[in-house]
Amino acid sequence: MGWAGRCGRGLCEGVCPAAGRGRWRSRRCGSGKVPAGNILASAPSDKNLEAWRELGCRTTHCNLEVVQRSTLVFLATKPHVLPGVLEEIRPAVGTHHIVVSLVAGVTIQTLQRLLPPWTKVLRLMPNLPCVVQAGAMVFSRGSSAGDKESALLKNLLLSCGLCEEVPESYIDIHTGLSGSGVAYVYLFAEALAEGAVKMGMPGALAGRIAAQTLLGAAKMLLETGEHPAKLRGDVCTPGGTTIHALHQLEKGALRATVMNAVEAATNRAWDMAKD
Repeated sequence: MGWAGRCGRGLCEGVCPAAGRGRWRSRRCGSGKVPAGNILASAPSDKNLEAWRELGCRTTHCNLEVVQRSTLVFLATKPHVLPGVLEEIRPAVGTHHIVVSLVAGVTIQTLQRLLPPWTKVLRLMPNLPCVVQAGAMVFSRGSSAGDKESALLKNLLLSCGLCEEVPESYIDIHTGLSGSGVAYVYLFAEALAEGAVKMGMPGALAGRIAAQTLLGAAKMLLETGEHPAKLRGDVCTPGGTTIHALHQLEKGALRATVMNAVEAATNRAWDMAKD
């Protein structure tokens, strides 16, 4: 397994779907599937490689070396940097390689055009909670990647959270929903806690309770399979506190505002793909 990139904030400092941010358990990913010594990470400076070395991973400044010594290669660069990286590694890409791109806005069609025609290409989009093995990831496969490559990637990443194969057209929607959506939830959590502070609760306690409230609500959604509206209705009682609070949220157009946010982020992801 290898990581290739020339961006200062590639997976060395950003979201690594298999390793998290500088934390492995017993020098492995959360499930113990990948020994750190099996990973070769490339970045342009020693600073970007420090976290990988602390984990016990092998490091290099040469992207070509990653490809030459690995079978599964993850690309994590800024979009404008990727063409140069692909030009660099193209001569070393063989039929045995699996290339997984985490680069925002770069389509499978573009990846296949810049790599040898036989390359097994997959496009992956993770989100920040992969760091704590609670992420939401989607991926799509190129024309040369088959069920074997799809199953390998999904099996590797399931230890980091939800991982689904989707049509490529869903990836930018996922960015607006889940990639950027994490920030919407943090904003809501902050507001939730500040409301409690306004009413007299200490900030640290309010923050912990707000976080646990979001965690519990999400867990109920996943484990019960119920529609959010059904669970919301279960909390409401006639004339009670919740329905009065929900009325205020509706007056503030919470649902419409969140829908607009997902739409705006998705449109921006589409625009990035066109640039």
